[in-house]
Amino acid sequence: MARIAVIGAGMGAMAAAARLAVAGHRVVVYERTETYGGALRRLERDGFRFDTGPGLLPLPAVYRDLFLKTGREPLEECVDLVQVDPSSHHVFADGTRVSLPNASRAGVVAALEDAFGPAAARRWGDFLVRAREAWDRSRRPLLEEPLWPNWHVLAEREPYPAVPHKRFLRTRAARTLAEVGAWELREPRLIALLESHALAYGLDPRGTPASAAVLPYMEHAFGTWYVRGGMRELARAVYERCLARRVEFRFGAEVAGIVEKDGRAAGVELSDGTVAEADLVVAGVAPAVLERLGGGTRPRGDDGVPPQRGAASRLTVLLALRGGRPEGVAHRTVVHGEDRDAKLESLFGPDPAVPARPTVTVLRPDDPALVPDAGHEAVTVTSVVPEGCGGSPEALAEHLVTAAERAVPGLRDRLLWHEVRTPADIAGETGAPGGAVPVPALAAADGRLLHPSNTTRLPGLFTAGGWSHPGGGLPHAGMSGALVAGLIVEGPDFRGSQ
Repeated sequence: MARIAVIGAGMGAMAAAARLAVAGHRVVVYERTETYGGALRRLERDGFRFDTGPGLLPLPAVYRDLFLKTGREPLEECVDLVQVDPSSHHVFADGTRVSLPNASRAGVVAALEDAFGPAAARRWGDFLVRAREAWDRSRRPLLEEPLWPNWHVLAEREPYPAVPHKRFLRTRAARTLAEVGAWELREPRLIALLESHALAYGLDPRGTPASAAVLPYMEHAFGTWYVRGGMRELARAVYERCLARRVEFRFGAEVAGIVEKDGRAAGVELSDGTVAEADLVVAGVAPAVLERLGGGTRPRGDDGVPPQRGAASRLTVLLALRGGRPEGVAHRTVVHGEDRDAKLESLFGPDPAVPARPTVTVLRPDDPALVPDAGHEAVTVTSVVPEGCGGSPEALAEHLVTAAERAVPGLRDRLLWHEVRTPADIAGETGAPGGAVPVPALAAADGRLLHPSNTTRLPGLFTAGGWSHPGGGLPHAGMSGALVAGLIVEGPDFRGSQ
């Protein structure tokens, strides 16, 4: 039995802790804040409850597997997990609206045919077939296996089978998501639908590899899910599973450094000077934080760390509304911004700013646990905030509320109060510099969207969570915990679940 110190109580770190405890190790989690869950937090005020992090769960099989492997009670006995249907409602710049059913390719194609016509719907259906092929090619190395030592293969190989396209007397294949939209979908609203999946993670579709086609595919294939009571309930369930497996949590315990002895990790030093000895250390923190703690990652050019890109953050406005939630409204509505080129230039150009008409996601859960009574509604509006974005939070939030009015008619007349959650709030909760939100690992693009491996240059030190392989997002964080546990329990030859 090994003594294992875990830095941080985020979802990936807790997933690793529960699995390692089941394997017989003594696990202690050191969390600098006073609670668990990382980005999965909750704000409560006047009887309203809001998720301040992710509001939906894709690919729930990852957490089903976690609960199956760590106890008798399955996930569905620990949380009330429900499919969201429709998966999403979309409001486009020209006023077109369409609702996309959950986990049904045929249903999505039929809905798009009604809204855009048979030719556009057929192109989207054909795109999903190609996206499935990209998923089949990249799923294991990017989600289920430790990062390959020869990760350059993933960086150079584009798994998306792009359709050859004649351009300027040459035949070319799409290499970016924007080119997939322009050359294969050829319909502005379909392009907006495609690119919204990249924008949700702060990715510029003009430079995002075509392999990002797996993002809409995952949603259409595996569905979108919600946990009643709010997504914070998922964090609670994972925390309680850790406690049931005798994982110890020490809150308010900030790790100031990683102890090294005889060339390997030997514990952690806390900010009060206390040293906690350990045989192994698992860090669930951002790379910059890990560097500061003395663990670091492998230097650039080594086989463990692909070149990294910066990460955007998110601005969220929490809206407490008078009047109940109308019957039949969608749980999630994506309001697509106007003037695509101007929007992308605002977000990713040399002078980053929140566009005047941004693309926003509006969440309107049908959940009595979130409101004081049936005469009120809790609404969350979120949009990407670029790195280095200026402006006051309230001024930025005004853009989001204006966009959200297209999804919630009469919103301002119903508004009781609102709160703005900024990148600084995310930084305070997660420790990520600038409140950056990690993106899922994607192939190609010279490795810019791959993440550091779960092993490090320091023997005995491992990394879990959204900032290490396989990247950001709730399913990816959960899989990082599974990969770390496998590497520790089975050794460096571990190759992932079969």
